Amino acid sequence: MTSTAEPDSPADRQPEPGLRADAERNRERILAAARRLYASHGLGVSMACVAREAGVGKATLSRRFATREELVNAVFADRMDAYAAATAEALAAPDPWHGFIGYIQAVCAMQAADRGFADVLAMTFPTAKALEARRTQAYNGFLELIARAKATGHLREDFTDQDMVILLMANAGVVAATADAAPDTWRRLVGQMLRAWATPGAAVPPMESAPAPAALYRAMVRLTRPAPGPDGDME
Repeated sequence: MTSTAEPDSPADRQPEPGLRADAERNRERILAAARRLYASHGLGVSMACVAREAGVGKATLSRRFATREELVNAVFADRMDAYAAATAEALAAPDPWHGFIGYIQAVCAMQAADRGFADVLAMTFPTAKALEARRTQAYNGFLELIARAKATGHLREDFTDQDMVILLMANAGVVAATADAAPDTWRRLVGQMLRAWATPGAAVPPMESAPAPAALYRAMVRLTRPAPGPDGDME
């Protein structure tokens, strides 16, 4: 008896192993390209530019990551894990005030190391569920850290979690403005903010030196000139 069964529909067929491997290679190329571009140019890089850097077509990029939020979520998943881990480490510190200081320094250092992550911490991505879940986890831990630091008497009572948001926004701006000319300027900003938040007599880390006037001047001049974008165009 001959079978009258219809062939499998395209939706039912499993992709061939070679096709799956090719798709995974394209995905990794896209993620590597996005990491490079975001780290050096921030999140303003276009999806088209990411596709060019990865050597894939726009359609291929869209199949892997339909929106910028999906790409950002994938690129920064490990960094958001580290961000949440920094909160847990701070909460585990025997001295909550020292834990608070260490947390501020660690998070701002993460921003300084990656311009894209500096933007991520100063923005929100409602559709990037995994990323925002890790941010929420870190935020809840930070609220507990604030309460513990205040209980030591070393953190000012009028400090709020919104002050941290303000610092992250300010630090993102400083990192972007001084990255080439005076890359350690962010440390000075963090030192000044810790002193502003500490109660009189509280121990704080030694103040970082101010950037050299010439270096800061170069950074200021740089802000007045359009910088070349990742594709060579002026941003």
